[in-house]
Amino acid sequence: MKENWDMAIKFALMWEGEYSNDPDDPGGETKWGVSKRAYPHLDIKNLTKDECIAIHKHDRWDAMDCDLLSDKLDIVVFDTALNMGIGRATTILDKTSNWRDYLMYRIERYKDLGKSKPMFLRGWLNRALYLWKNLI
Repeated sequence: MKENWDMAIKFALMWEGEYSNDPDDPGGETKWGVSKRAYPHLDIKNLTKDECIAIHKHDRWDAMDCDLLSDKLDIVVFDTALNMGIGRATTILDKTSNWRDYLMYRIERYKDLGKSKPMFLRGWLNRALYLWKNLI
């Protein structure tokens, strides 16, 4: 829903911080959730927070038609697109339009990813659970 954009980006930016370049992060260089892997042509280190927000609005919120999704589902889908990519967000949306079920599919995917990237599993699960608690 249109009015949830502000809440969605505020939530996402709680989890997506300033510049990092963790060699274990498959996204590589990342700033405010914008990764070098997804945007190889951008100078990630020098992006501003506002530029990152504009990218997320256009390439995730708008690309996933979040304005057309039901309340709560819009925020969950957006955050999934940001954290896991548009492809994964779409795959899960094809399975359910219930935000609680959607988050459960997301958690299942985190469990699979955690086998190869255990150092990120706790953070991924905390992110999903925090989202769950704050949408109820």
